[in-house]
Amino acid sequence: MSNSPAVIPGRREAAGPESSQAKILSGTGFRARAFGAPRNDGPGFFGSLLTFLAALLLACTNAAAQNFPSRPITLMVGLSPGGITDTVARTYANTLSKKSGWTIVVENRTGAGGGVAATYVQNATPDGHTLLIFSGSQHATVAAVTPGMYQSVDGFSPISLLFDLTTILVVPARSPAQSFEQLFELGRTKPGGLLMATQGVGSPPHILGSKLTAAAKVPMQPVHYRGGSALMTDLIEARVDFGFASVASGGAFVKDGKLKALAIDADVRSKMLPDVPTLAELGYGNQKIANWFGVAAPAGTPPQIIEALRDGFIKASQDEELQQKLSELAAPVVTSTPEKMRRLMIDEKDAMEEFVRVFQIRN
Repeated sequence: MSNSPAVIPGRREAAGPESSQAKILSGTGFRARAFGAPRNDGPGFFGSLLTFLAALLLACTNAAAQNFPSRPITLMVGLSPGGITDTVARTYANTLSKKSGWTIVVENRTGAGGGVAATYVQNATPDGHTLLIFSGSQHATVAAVTPGMYQSVDGFSPISLLFDLTTILVVPARSPAQSFEQLFELGRTKPGGLLMATQGVGSPPHILGSKLTAAAKVPMQPVHYRGGSALMTDLIEARVDFGFASVASGGAFVKDGKLKALAIDADVRSKMLPDVPTLAELGYGNQKIANWFGVAAPAGTPPQIIEALRDGFIKASQDEELQQKLSELAAPVVTSTPEKMRRLMIDEKDAMEEFVRVFQIRN
């Protein structure tokens, strides 16, 4: 009689001691293979999981964009109420609300020349509901002066440029200076030099005034303010020697006889102040600075939301009433793609880092 085990019809032969493990693995979707043998099992479990998660993330992002905005949008301004940045921000917010039906809230969060607001927005949830309106040069300079406070380029997702700003150099009505050169002559003889009013460290007036006085070898001490209202008060009262203001805000005081305009930072003379020479006419054209303003969201904001926001701001910028308002403020409407604005932000970052190094600006 043979000692071979009997074979029962309809039953598979046992595969030895590994058969239980093979059954367990087969139940999980894994396939056993000989050690060292090449894998040939396609993307596998983890590859499929990653693909699924990527698709899920895309679906969630698309859903968020379609439902945007899901709550009021906050437009942060880093300077005090009443200044040109605040005024234009509120003009855009009102127009955008009317055009889109969105609720836009303007919030002033002052400090560090706009740095407090920029830091807040950089660290906000990147969902398009918290935005920053800012000056390109000031935004870059404050970050350069205070390393680590925020990242002027990488911390933000640009949306669009909004407007340019034309500024004038003004002095108190009682100032003995009747011209740009007389002001600088005064600075060369006055103990301690000229006192210059600015809207904070790294603000466009601070940059422009520093470049002009350095080029003319005139001693100067900056006096920094949180916004335009207090600055204008001290200028009118002659607590400081000179400062810079927008054509609209400063021009009104010039016409009222409370200030005198000695120069304008523009390529051509202003129709509002035709007797005021440009810096180029005075031989200081190469000291001009970029004076563009734009709006941005926190870095990582989904592209679909950036596109929706840009479409909204572009439509607002085309409103005739808004254009007229900004024209009266000598702040002409300027728009851009996010890519163009990012290039400008990079240029300003490089230029302002050099400015801070050369002039040894400290916060």
